[in-house]
Amino acid sequence: MQNKKFNILVVIWFALAASVFLMPQYCQAEYDYVKISDPFLNKIPVAIPEFVGQTNNSTEADVGVKVSDLTGETLAFTGYFKMIDRGAFLEDLRTKGITASQITFANWTAIGTELLITGGITIEGDLLMVEFRLFDTYKGELIFGKRYKGRLDDQRLIVHRFCSEMMYRLTGKRGLFESNIAFVSTTTGSKEVFISEFDGYGAKQVTQSKSLTLFPAWSPDGSAIAYTSYKKGQPDIYIKRLNDQSEKRISFSGINITPVWVPGSSLMAATLSFEGDQEIYLLTEGGKIDKRLTKSWNIDVHPSFSPDGKKMAFVSKRFGNPQVFVQDLDSGSVRRLTYEGKYNTQPNWSPAGDRIAFSGMEGGRSDIFAINVDGGGLTRLTYGAGSNESASWSPDGSMIAFCSNRLGKSRIFVMTASGTDQRVLLELPGEQTSPAWSLAVNNN
Repeated sequence: MQNKKFNILVVIWFALAASVFLMPQYCQAEYDYVKISDPFLNKIPVAIPEFVGQTNNSTEADVGVKVSDLTGETLAFTGYFKMIDRGAFLEDLRTKGITASQITFANWTAIGTELLITGGITIEGDLLMVEFRLFDTYKGELIFGKRYKGRLDDQRLIVHRFCSEMMYRLTGKRGLFESNIAFVSTTTGSKEVFISEFDGYGAKQVTQSKSLTLFPAWSPDGSAIAYTSYKKGQPDIYIKRLNDQSEKRISFSGINITPVWVPGSSLMAATLSFEGDQEIYLLTEGGKIDKRLTKSWNIDVHPSFSPDGKKMAFVSKRFGNPQVFVQDLDSGSVRRLTYEGKYNTQPNWSPAGDRIAFSGMEGGRSDIFAINVDGGGLTRLTYGAGSNESASWSPDGSMIAFCSNRLGKSRIFVMTASGTDQRVLLELPGEQTSPAWSLAVNNN
């Protein structure tokens, strides 16, 4: 996935439009469209007519339908856009045209459209070219347009690149469309690590340990996954390189669990017990101990780092029941973050650095909560639907993946960062747990 090379080219069309794209004040205005941190955000109505073939190639019409449908599905996945049914459209752009001068914007605002996406398809042999245009219908203006070239089977990649650019224009962030999710699945009969694209597409098995495998974690560049496996009889940490499938084992006496990389670094933190109790240690790239991070002589597990790598959230039983704590790595000072509830675990720091998601247990069931780093703003994101655990933020902070048994078997779910639009990500045989969202694969 993240190591696959694509021969896709991106060409900004319209010299005049390209010059407008470079104007900072114009881009800044575009960011006002979507506030992904707003829990009361109304979904933005988007119209996406079938993309129009640009030559007499009969295949272009079929591909145009597929690419336009995929664009709608991809944007709807975020929970921030509402696709307008094509049956409500008042004009057919296949006959009128897809440029601003050919569009009657009043016909789109009349049906509630705020954003209009048009597309043109050109196919030459195995080469596919897609022209995208994003319009503000109320202003009657082009927000941006781009032309993408690739192979005919690069349709998903092309759509994801456009959606990333669209989200950047509207929010200032690239979005999650080029990211992946790792998770644990019992599809094969044992717990193994799988990965899929952000929307659950293309799930494939990564490990073949044929034993208990837990706690997948992505390297900062997305080239490797660390995890704990019992395939040698005890819980050891392994690092799997995805490009060449090579594997490195990190093992100390006792348990070796909950590995996680320090952002922007080759260092890794993990929970080890070779000194007696479970404490969190910092490890070098080669698997050597750099230093011990927690020193409570009690159970300290589940490290998660702030985006700048200067602070670490973790779980400790130093006051009795498991609670989330935050440690400053320079000074070593530790403060308790969670006070409500008697069993709070699995912290996951948001990419923006302002919130920490965690799993809290009440009445024998777990739910996903989020809390400000200063301890305020505690919010319950799941409620009354099974047990919900293992929250993991998307790379842009707009969504959270988690596992839930609300449907019987444990499945991976996703929701917006505000807890809305909760739905199953994918369904495979067996059960799926422990989702871990990668950083975006390509931010260019």
